[in-house]
Amino acid sequence: MTTSMLAIVALISGRGSNLQSIIDEMHADRLPIELRAVISNNPDAHGLVRAHAAGIATCVLDHRQFSSRVYYDQALMTAIDEHDPGLVILAGFMRILGRAFVEHYAGRLINIHPSLLPEFPGLDTHTRALQSGARQHGASVHFVAPEVDTGPIIIQATVPVYEDDSPEVLAARVLREEHRIYPQAIRWFAEGRLEIRDNCVLLDGAEQPEQELVHAKQLA
Repeated sequence: MTTSMLAIVALISGRGSNLQSIIDEMHADRLPIELRAVISNNPDAHGLVRAHAAGIATCVLDHRQFSSRVYYDQALMTAIDEHDPGLVILAGFMRILGRAFVEHYAGRLINIHPSLLPEFPGLDTHTRALQSGARQHGASVHFVAPEVDTGPIIIQATVPVYEDDSPEVLAARVLREEHRIYPQAIRWFAEGRLEIRDNCVLLDGAEQPEQELVHAKQLA
């Protein structure tokens, strides 16, 4: 297990609440990381304000200024690699990344998604969960693969779905779990405790019992 500081670059598009949870854990000395830069495709992302307040370097690469997805991904890779990160985290980054980008960061690119993958990939997950009649919903942290919202799952958290839930109420319940499990996944990675084998994530060399660590359930 390693305890040296892991260099990280975060990609965001919006309010940056997951980014803030990571910053808070880092400043509390509970994450052995150095968050070297926050990069956004949206110049108005509130997450940039959070990064500035924490003294973290920021960069805006507005995708609307590029003629193709390929050119944007190339510029984004250049901006990331200037900081030589050991891990790149997607914290509400609302862009589909091309295969060349994902393969460039294979094994060191992770994402958080507001559903229990493989259920409800893509957008509007909370509305879709309610419409489906699901009794449980949640969030997943996973390594990124070229196909959207796929890739080996590191950790999930499950929350109950109640009959009177609205998408907004359910989203808030899930978000609390996102703020808990994303720093946990990053901590495991920074400590060298994660391994991908046969498209499954091992923690400390073992596949974890689903109910104990992979799905960290909090049903109340």
